[in-house]
Amino acid sequence: MPKDTLTITDNRTGKTYEVPIENGCIRTHALRQIKVGDDDFGLMGYDPAFLNTANCRSAITFIDGDKGILEYRGYPIEQLAEKSSFLEVAYLLLNGELPTPKELEKFIHLVTHHTYVHENIKTFMDGFRYDAHPMSMLASTVAALSGFYPDAKHTKDEHHRRIQITRLIAKMPTLAAFSYRHSMGLPYIYPDNDLSYVANFLAMIRRIGTATYKVHPTLERALDLLFILHADHEQNCSTTSVRTVGSSEVDPYSAVSAGIGALYGPLHGGANEAVLRMLREIGHVSKIPDFIKAVKSGEGEKKLMGFGHRVYKSYDPRAKVIKRVADEVFEVTGKNPLLDIAVELERIALQDEYFVKRKLYPNVDFYSGLIYEAMGFPVEMFPVLFAIPRTVGWCAQWEEMVKDPEQKIARPRQIYVGAQRRDYVPMDKRAAK
Repeated sequence: MPKDTLTITDNRTGKTYEVPIENGCIRTHALRQIKVGDDDFGLMGYDPAFLNTANCRSAITFIDGDKGILEYRGYPIEQLAEKSSFLEVAYLLLNGELPTPKELEKFIHLVTHHTYVHENIKTFMDGFRYDAHPMSMLASTVAALSGFYPDAKHTKDEHHRRIQITRLIAKMPTLAAFSYRHSMGLPYIYPDNDLSYVANFLAMIRRIGTATYKVHPTLERALDLLFILHADHEQNCSTTSVRTVGSSEVDPYSAVSAGIGALYGPLHGGANEAVLRMLREIGHVSKIPDFIKAVKSGEGEKKLMGFGHRVYKSYDPRAKVIKRVADEVFEVTGKNPLLDIAVELERIALQDEYFVKRKLYPNVDFYSGLIYEAMGFPVEMFPVLFAIPRTVGWCAQWEEMVKDPEQKIARPRQIYVGAQRRDYVPMDKRAAK
């Protein structure tokens, strides 16, 4: 009769063990009982980069990479992108259910009225060099917020947790805009509580010499949609960093700063910048066949950037949405000259057996960089634009981790491969290497 267990026979000893299977997983700690002797530590799993290890149970985001499915709290990303707003999605991720009109109104009011930052934050930012990367400034300044809010250390108190989460979501666009203005040598612009979440951010970025700034509704909606698509994505590198650092019961500002640091890396938040570099390198539609040939042959270490994903083995559902909104943005900004190259590159790659066989389909980064550039953002701001909406996911994941009784301070094991025990050699006895 079938049982939800895994039977393991240790061929070293001939002993057999039965390990329970829960939710399609075994608890790797159960492997510790498999030993060759009493002084044996026990069997461990070895899984670099956690390619096949679940570190938590989560009810926030569901991904089926083979089928190209992404859902927030059970809602398909396509439906949320079409019908929802970013702050409504933020409420959903944090609370598990879509808000009523009154709940959403209250949530928007709370976020809107926490957008200002302490005046000393401006002094803090002024300490960076004129050419400091905006992402570096953002990570440092978010970490510094813990010094402004001592109550943030009360991570077990739900009231204090929610205050910090509101502050993080509200202040992130302000800090992001300040980092941009500093890098451009422009004065900081304060938030405008009469504007929407996205419009306020764009106004703080763009306003020069006027009391107000008129945000184009198409660009406002496009960025709001991009924020929805980037709000959470399960246990990626930055989210895992937030959970790992947060497991020490540190304040959420420090944990989210760790997430920003992870997102800063070119393999994570900098992927869409790599797409733009690739498209510029190709230069013209006529050169795409030669580029594809070089990628397939490995000539010059050419890579097809913006295609393929660690979890998606079919078309990234976010890429489908972004591709549609790109046309709307370009009607306002004028078409990005790289778009023709991108469209033709996608067409050829999706028909090429080499890429289809390897399940290399466009991901979210393939078109997002084109949109950001068309909206006037320098490539240095791309990961910052990623960090603003992902803050919601980080906060939701952090709070879920804090409330999970099974979670402890993160402490992976290692396989020691260094020197065996040896005695110290005095300086005059050491031979030259």
